[in-house]
Amino acid sequence: MTPDSINELNVEEVAKSAATKAHSDSTPPAMRSHKLGDFIFHKVTFVFALSVLLVLLGIIASLLKGAWPALHEFGPKFISTVEWDPVNDQYGALIAIFGTLTTSLIALVIAFPVSFGIALFLTEICPAWLKRPLGTAVELLAGVPSIIYGMWGLFIFAPFFADHVQPLLAGSLGNVPGIGKLFQGPMIGIGILAAGIILAIMIIPFIASVMRDVFEVVPSILKESAYGLGCTKWEVVRKIVLPYTKIGVVGGVMLGLGRALGETMAITFVIGNANRISWSLFSAGNSIASTLANEFGEADTPLHVSSLFALGLILFVITLIVLSAAKLMLLGLQKNEGKK
Repeated sequence: MTPDSINELNVEEVAKSAATKAHSDSTPPAMRSHKLGDFIFHKVTFVFALSVLLVLLGIIASLLKGAWPALHEFGPKFISTVEWDPVNDQYGALIAIFGTLTTSLIALVIAFPVSFGIALFLTEICPAWLKRPLGTAVELLAGVPSIIYGMWGLFIFAPFFADHVQPLLAGSLGNVPGIGKLFQGPMIGIGILAAGIILAIMIIPFIASVMRDVFEVVPSILKESAYGLGCTKWEVVRKIVLPYTKIGVVGGVMLGLGRALGETMAITFVIGNANRISWSLFSAGNSIASTLANEFGEADTPLHVSSLFALGLILFVITLIVLSAAKLMLLGLQKNEGKK
């Protein structure tokens, strides 16, 4: 490379840098302000998103730290042991796990069809003059505190359940081979089945509201086309609405199940708070949330407190498994949509 070519390159570089500087100097102040605002907005929202992850990690770390003495003392058998004896400092989580899963399953079995019917009526059948007040009433039910449900369940629902519903179930389903044991036992109005029904009443507004919202996003032209072809309302729901909104429906069901798993006060009022497992759904039981509510303030030994932390950790893991399973289900539904 000759000296003349080097000089030409230097001149070009100087010219480019001068042009870049002139362009930056000519940038309007408003544009520079917008760029600064975008930068600040990006960093602030990143901090907000990161704070959620930090809080989650903090919760997991605190639960692990508090539960470690019990997990170290009892090992894996803590999950499979039914004994819960604060007097002798012997603890097992099986009774609480059984009560949590059983009441949540009962609640979901009852709440899903009822919520589906409510959402279907509000979006496809309900008259226009009734749709708004009825929808508002469903949303208001979702805002009722859980302790109110518990008090209503104990003082109003439980006596009615013991006098009318339990005798009916015992006289009918109690005589069916195989499932009869589930509907036999003391008819006192409180127990596993009563707690499941109260949970169902609590989560119905959540599931119904989500289902109603996702049903309303179905394009009207799809439903009108189906009606034009002669489809009935049920055929439109089954062949148009549900395939279009199944991901949202699953999300709403999982939202309700998540609340049922962690519900505390309502369960504490009506489950009976007895540390035993029985085949009868009429019998009293316990759940993780009710055990924590009843015993955390009275735990007087380090191992007792640690065992309660271990129960909280187990409840966290159960909820995580349920949400992960729901996410995998949604991913599977999305893949199948592409294949179809």
